[in-house]
Amino acid sequence: MNRVEVKVIKPPLKSVTSGKIFKPSKAFLHKMWIQAIAGVLLIWLLVVSGFVGIASLLAFTEPLKYQSAVRIISNWIGPVSYWTLGLNMIWFVPFILWGPFYFRTIEYSVKAESGETMPEVYVKKGVFTITRKHVPFRTITNISSRAGIFDRLLGIGSVHIETAGYSGTQSTGPEEKLEGIVFYEEVRDFILNELRRFKQPYVIGTEVVIPENKASPGIIAYNEELLKTLREIRDILTDKLKT
Repeated sequence: MNRVEVKVIKPPLKSVTSGKIFKPSKAFLHKMWIQAIAGVLLIWLLVVSGFVGIASLLAFTEPLKYQSAVRIISNWIGPVSYWTLGLNMIWFVPFILWGPFYFRTIEYSVKAESGETMPEVYVKKGVFTITRKHVPFRTITNISSRAGIFDRLLGIGSVHIETAGYSGTQSTGPEEKLEGIVFYEEVRDFILNELRRFKQPYVIGTEVVIPENKASPGIIAYNEELLKTLREIRDILTDKLKT
């Protein structure tokens, strides 16, 4: 008998399925710091490479004035490196200090189709300007998961959400992202399963889905109440006509 492997879904999926607020993993903060350090090193490498290239070009084009490219590089490589790193500290230090405050403001929530609440994806973030965004399921056209090099090293990933209105603008990339989630694939699959209640067929990728005409529970309850009231009015008018 063939055994079917079952993947166990662990928290924060419990918070997701209940519509409660959940936050990204602390590894997301570490990723922000690593990316900042990588940015400083990349800028330093580009500046030093450019300096070496210019020194070599000067020694080649003006050999009488600049006799040796090695001498130019050895004399100036230190000051160029120090100035480059020093200027980068102007943005690097504030970013490192700002990161934890920004990380604490991030909140996610996914409300499923239950009761009279319309299902939606909720994202909150921002330090100075706080942004709260509600993305209804009925507007979502594409959903995908991403895990870059730093994400895979830290064991996290992100869920990218695109909507029809946002896709038609000149903006590039997804409208909203759930970043720094450990169980990002499970979160993606949960949203996908909920989307199938609204849209059939639905796939993960770039295919635009066709929305299914389906009324929300709140609208159904309202229509039933309206129909009941109309029937009562009809019965009252019928009784008066008989008398």
